[in-house]
Amino acid sequence: MNILDSLEWRYATKKFDNITILTEKAIERLSIAFNLTATSYGLQPIQLKIVKNKGLQARMKEASMGQEQVSTASHVLVFCVENKISKAFINAYFDTIKETREGDIQGVDVYNKILVDRFSVKTAEQIKDWATKQAYLALGNLLTVCAVEQIDSCPMEGFIPKQIDEILELEKENLSSVLLLPIGKRAEDDKNAVHKKVRRPLKSIVGMIS
Repeated sequence: MNILDSLEWRYATKKFDNITILTEKAIERLSIAFNLTATSYGLQPIQLKIVKNKGLQARMKEASMGQEQVSTASHVLVFCVENKISKAFINAYFDTIKETREGDIQGVDVYNKILVDRFSVKTAEQIKDWATKQAYLALGNLLTVCAVEQIDSCPMEGFIPKQIDEILELEKENLSSVLLLPIGKRAEDDKNAVHKKVRRPLKSIVGMIS
């Protein structure tokens, strides 16, 4: 299928086939796609936790308003943000630039200092808001990749982050959960699969300015 056919094929899967488990190769491809997602400044203030343990998924369901897809999905992708963007975090990013690009690093140290200064005056709330926006970029990217790979998915905000953080012990890693993405294969009796996709008329949502 081409990209538009793939996007037409996808929908927010409400019921997964709880027998089908995605291959390690499929999970690896999604992981790579996550890592290739564009982020502001290239800092990647996000991490992806992949939950395939059914016991954990059952507990996560209770923290997700009892939504069935969390426990029946093959895997649940948990989009997390860094709780703190420290000088050390930023310096580590620029160290990676130097290692990766070797000689092509003109102006890197100056840019490093600019970002350290910029983040030093941001509040924790401002940093989390900024990082969360980067998580949404990654979510959008993975929704498209899932569609192309014929992997069903259901983006979710409807959960209690604090409880998910406790279940997955994210606080130990200085992380907070902000989004969930159950993935797998749609159940044959998921009624949502046959519904026609509803979107506003194209001309009412896209305008050309010349």
